[in-house]
Amino acid sequence: MSQSKNDHKESLNDEIKDKLEGLSEAEQGEETNEASDNTANENEEALSTEQLQEALEKAQAKADENWETVLRMKADLENQRRRNEKQVEDAHKFAAKKFIEELLPVADSMEMGMAAEGDVEQIREGVALTKKVFDTAMEKFGLEAVEPLGEKFNPDLHQAMAMQPSDEYEEGHVSAVMQKGYTLNGRLVRPAMVMVVKN
Repeated sequence: MSQSKNDHKESLNDEIKDKLEGLSEAEQGEETNEASDNTANENEEALSTEQLQEALEKAQAKADENWETVLRMKADLENQRRRNEKQVEDAHKFAAKKFIEELLPVADSMEMGMAAEGDVEQIREGVALTKKVFDTAMEKFGLEAVEPLGEKFNPDLHQAMAMQPSDEYEEGHVSAVMQKGYTLNGRLVRPAMVMVVKN
């Protein structure tokens, strides 16, 4: 009987020992798996850091490229602004050049008329030719005379100097022009000075 108990104890001990060994192997396996997982995670983290660094460098390079483009565009705009200012300045400075060129023949004609000898009729013809040259020059620049004789009084173009009765013209119309008016490309330069009919 004593022998049987001892055998039973040994059998239990062996069984417990086997179970403990099994547990120990399982724990070792889990530890190995955990170590593998940790290594994999570390590799992933290292890879992600490298990728982030590479992406950052690419973004920095792109930002530098864009900044260079902005600086070039700013310089181009500044140069264009300076060119435009110069063109406007030249336009103001030489705006009257073409106008003066057209007036020079008028001055020449007047000088010749002053030097001419002859009767009053010939001088009158010379003045008329000079006036024609002058009118042609003015028309080229859009200057038009306002001669409203017989027209209805227009306060936008005419300046009434006086009112008088008239049998020839209707009331409210211009009966006499004391001084012509002028428009430049449709804009009033000087109103015509007129007499207006009031019966």
